Amino acid sequence: MRVVVQRVNFASVHIEDKIFSQISKGLLVLVGIEHEDTEQDCQWLAHKIANLRIFSDEQGKMNLSVKDIHGQALVVSQFTLHASTKKGFRPSYTHAAKPEIAIPLYDKFICNLEKELDKKIPTGQFGAYMRISLENDGPVTIIIDTKKKE
Repeated sequence: MRVVVQRVNFASVHIEDKIFSQISKGLLVLVGIEHEDTEQDCQWLAHKIANLRIFSDEQGKMNLSVKDIHGQALVVSQFTLHASTKKGFRPSYTHAAKPEIAIPLYDKFICNLEKELDKKIPTGQFGAYMRISLENDGPVTIIIDTKKKE
């Protein structure tokens, strides 16, 4: 699994010109799933994201997690995170998992993150055309790949 985690003041998902879901202060998590990903990847990643210390403490140091600040998380599927641009100019998505593999893992990741944060997680809609609005705070943007454990 590969994710882009953005620290945000707010974020929302629009589908067909309507707000589908939104959050205030917290994390926007864009999730790409590849065919080799497992439920263990979902668990490891949810734990890592929930405890990632990227929010400022009283001294202005990034020392707090989204759990610590009682923030929110918005999770959006994004298969394009597994794009390969090795050949030519048209990205290849052969490493991205097909929906029959990706959807159950996406749901499992959300469930694990809900347990970690002890709250319901708003999401996008898997496979839908979505518009994402956000205000990146910092900006702080972190890329995590479960295959590299970084």
